[in-house]
Amino acid sequence: MNILHIISSPRKGASASIQLANGIIDKLQAAHPGSSVTVHDLATNPFPHLEEAKLQSFFTPAESRTPEQAAAAKHSDDAIQEVKDADVIVIGAPMYNFGIPSTLKAWIDHLCRAGITFRYTATGPEGLIHGKKVYVALASGGIYSEGPAAGYDFVAPYLKAVLGFIGITDVTVVRAEGLALPDLQATAVQKGLDGLTINA
Repeated sequence: MNILHIISSPRKGASASIQLANGIIDKLQAAHPGSSVTVHDLATNPFPHLEEAKLQSFFTPAESRTPEQAAAAKHSDDAIQEVKDADVIVIGAPMYNFGIPSTLKAWIDHLCRAGITFRYTATGPEGLIHGKKVYVALASGGIYSEGPAAGYDFVAPYLKAVLGFIGITDVTVVRAEGLALPDLQATAVQKGLDGLTINA
């Protein structure tokens, strides 16, 4: 099994989302011995944010692209190929101001390509990436899975929606939450992992 680990936190070893994602990968490898892991650290190797030249490259035939457009399209092509090559994708998603880090959003913007990963049909949009399993390692300072703050979680709903739009609907969210709360922070990551069962 090929596992793609997407890191979006810049905090390295101190990052709860990275710790949680690593724990998920450990469980995956225990259930599927011999699995390979490809790591893409968006904090150290980010995808550029979209601007005019990059957007134009997506809609320009390959043979007509300028060198700048060709380079812009390659970023997107590489992101899409990494996802296509993976059986399982583990996305580390720390909650920043109720949403995802901009580096993760940039990766998603390169991943979502009309005619490549989704298309519009007479009956509506259709995702073109299938057969993938995604685990979202969501880390947050507060409690957003339930209770009065649940409506402020724009991480899990957004990732489920945008991944579903390109055809990836098998998404499991694993949470390390309460990391800013003294009574919960020490056990938050392990609690999230304890609630996850992976079948061989």
